[in-house]
Amino acid sequence: MEKNKNPQDQDWDAFWGRDAARKFSQPSWSKRRLMRLLAPFANSGKKVLDAGCGSGFFSAFFCSRGMKCVSLDYSDAALQMAREVTGGRSEIFKKDLIALKDAREINGPFDLIFTDGLLEHFERKDQNKIVQNLRNALSERGILVTVVPNRWSPWEIIRPLFMPGIEETPFVLKDLVALHERNGLCVFQSGGLNTIPFIFSPDSFVGRWFGMLLFTVSKRNYEQS
Repeated sequence: MEKNKNPQDQDWDAFWGRDAARKFSQPSWSKRRLMRLLAPFANSGKKVLDAGCGSGFFSAFFCSRGMKCVSLDYSDAALQMAREVTGGRSEIFKKDLIALKDAREINGPFDLIFTDGLLEHFERKDQNKIVQNLRNALSERGILVTVVPNRWSPWEIIRPLFMPGIEETPFVLKDLVALHERNGLCVFQSGGLNTIPFIFSPDSFVGRWFGMLLFTVSKRNYEQS
């Protein structure tokens, strides 16, 4: 896996501070498929961490499901957007996930942790640290849902036009699974989403190879504790 230069606060503040970034807080065919993936785990009364919350779209989704939501990012511009999008219903934390030492720092542990568009922006050693810290922030039966871009998706060709100034290294599915397993998680569901942008997309057949996004659903592996 190639190494990234870890993202800087000012890079993300510049990105989320653009008027064009507001579109990421709106529903899309891509987000609707992610909401279907999340729905079985997004139960009322449960506590959820939206790790790297960005626009706050999914934080608002979790709030609408009656969940106790924490929105975490280290971009002030992103957190302000999340605060607005959730109408103040989500707790807001500015935190570097590499430096997280205890889930109580962000009012954890959590029954569900969701991360979309986070890990691909970090170097491998820091990806390991982030996944370890997310694992440690899970409750005993908590679930971690991780979403990253797919290296083989055509989206990667045009992505720089939509995310100027933001570097990332996309994944292949086996590397995403391996990242979780070597850091104390048991992956029980994985695949790809958004192969084509239509109502029907053959994600269950070819999503893991050609979907725009790859995902894993995992839980703590206590045999490695």
